[in-house]
Amino acid sequence: MVDQEQYVRYREDSKVLAAIGEHVETQVGRVTVRLPRAVAEAAVDAWERDELSGLAPESHEQYMVRDRAAELAFIGLAISQHGRWEGEEVVIDLDVASAGAALRASQ
Repeated sequence: MVDQEQYVRYREDSKVLAAIGEHVETQVGRVTVRLPRAVAEAAVDAWERDELSGLAPESHEQYMVRDRAAELAFIGLAISQHGRWEGEEVVIDLDVASAGAALRASQ
């Protein structure tokens, strides 16, 4: 049996994490990053892709994969709108949340 009290604590911990996030965003906001051309182009491709099928019920893993794909698409949007190409790299100011999502996906 799962201890429901622990989930009450987790919800409270989540609120504290969100409060920290609010402070981080006001202090950092955007992060300038350099991305290799192939990665940047793949991100833009994700933004430009049309997903025409509806969503079926999905597992937690499927939800997480779809959420990461959405984060990639938003990075692709930022690249297509504000990216500055320098040779084989693109320089882009990413929202700290998008940069964090990419970092979490890499771990």
